[in-house]
Amino acid sequence: MKLDTHPTVLALANRAAPTAPDVLDAGWLREVALNAGADDVGFVALDTPGMEEEAEELRKAFPAAHSLLSFVVRMNRESVRSPLRSVANRTFHDTGERAEHVADQVARLLEDAGVKAINPSMAFPMEMDRFPGRIWIISHKRVAEAAGLGKMGLHRNLIHPRFGNFILLGTVAVDRAISEAAKPLDYSPCLGCNLCVSACPVGAVKTDGGFDFQACYTHNYREFMGGFMDILGEVAAAKDRADLERRVPLTEGVSLWQSLTYKANYKAAYCMSVCPAGEDVIGPYLEDRKRHVTQYVKPLREKEETLFVLRGSDAEAHASKRYPHKPLRYVKTGIQPSNIDGFLRYAGTAFQPGRSKDVEVRLHFTFTGASEREATLDIRDKRLEVLDGHIGERDAHVTVDATTWLGIVAGEVNPVWAVIRGRMKVKGPVAAMSRFQSCFVGGR
Repeated sequence: MKLDTHPTVLALANRAAPTAPDVLDAGWLREVALNAGADDVGFVALDTPGMEEEAEELRKAFPAAHSLLSFVVRMNRESVRSPLRSVANRTFHDTGERAEHVADQVARLLEDAGVKAINPSMAFPMEMDRFPGRIWIISHKRVAEAAGLGKMGLHRNLIHPRFGNFILLGTVAVDRAISEAAKPLDYSPCLGCNLCVSACPVGAVKTDGGFDFQACYTHNYREFMGGFMDILGEVAAAKDRADLERRVPLTEGVSLWQSLTYKANYKAAYCMSVCPAGEDVIGPYLEDRKRHVTQYVKPLREKEETLFVLRGSDAEAHASKRYPHKPLRYVKTGIQPSNIDGFLRYAGTAFQPGRSKDVEVRLHFTFTGASEREATLDIRDKRLEVLDGHIGERDAHVTVDATTWLGIVAGEVNPVWAVIRGRMKVKGPVAAMSRFQSCFVGGR
């Protein structure tokens, strides 16, 4: 059968193809999303300043991407606030499924109207072959901020001006312009109340605006990604069942089973639980702040639970001091980079400001072998700065084989051994290198 006489081709010839305008009407598009179940909607062009990284990544998945529809879906506040994690996690997953449904419905309706569109995952699945690099296709928080749906608070969650942080986000990318320009909020709904700082059991949220991603990742995401691999390592290393039970307590084993069976569970998310921001949320807090703390903050602080930390980390120091009644479980795996670019990008996650007090050191690195790169890492004022190339006067110059350095970072290669074998050379005082390494955690 010839192609031009195929029934499908003939059927298409007798049917009018859907056509859509070059510029989509924002009012119509908003109604589509709201009717699909979204609670608020915003729009942003992909060429908006500040969206360059998102544009680059999104177009790998959808080269025709031109504009973004951002939306929020509300969660049940009281469920998120519950000290019992099964209740909070259930609403995370239920709302996540609704958000995925909204995005899928919008994309399908747009396709029916002749508009090309994709809906990247609200959370998981992601591009895990990139791990621990950028596994997400689109940063929903960044898009939502640009679209005027809120601002990120001290706790790094997006705070909607009305619904507060009790929301989940989604994004739909389309292949054409939208009639409404992005209108970011001109204020932050964050109240600066520091309740998120008070509630975080591992000290990830800082009063000075800092955020310890490593601490949050290690505890809250224990049954995701790196934590899961850590437990698999214990299984592989165990001699027998009795040894495995010594390595992985029964409660951890069944908790992991639950995450694998009923979707991964967060260990905390307390920063969201206690946040009083948002027009629909703030009323009771303004009426009686003490009651808010008693009702929502105190139960989380007093809860007896295991906290997962890296030994020697700021999180360990914080938890030991603030929560002596919460037992600590020392785990082995932080975020482990797979190449030098990843090391330089994520060095800040392993950096521990609390351990860098009074440390001022600048090192020049020359990486050789699998990754040839020059970089400067500077520590002072409890901050780490990573610079491309050799910048400024250095305290020491480290020339090291890339694979060897990644092994040192992971705790698998002894630095002294690396020097003896000639795989790492330190020009300058060795003490400078020691001071530098004392400010990091994350190796196995």
